[in-house]
Amino acid sequence: MKNYELVYVLRPTLDDEAKTAVLDKVKAIIETSGEVEKVDVWGARRLAYEIQKLNEGFYVLVNFKASTDIPKELDRNLKISDSVIRHMIINLDEK
Repeated sequence: MKNYELVYVLRPTLDDEAKTAVLDKVKAIIETSGEVEKVDVWGARRLAYEIQKLNEGFYVLVNFKASTDIPKELDRNLKISDSVIRHMIINLDEK
């Protein structure tokens, strides 16, 4: 298993239930063949530039260990989610 870091930005207009639902979905995908090591909720922050006419976003950082197919599945799910405005997955082992 490899070490990964996921950062995703949610729409600031989402309520707490929707934010929790996205995090639970991410955790469920990771835990199919991996483990979540740390979840760090950064909260609402100003974006460096406007994305989809939004100036703020709700940031979440997830560190996890998983097999190589999990990042692809996460990427696919986060791309089709209307709640997520940006995301990035980094392989920490390749630094």
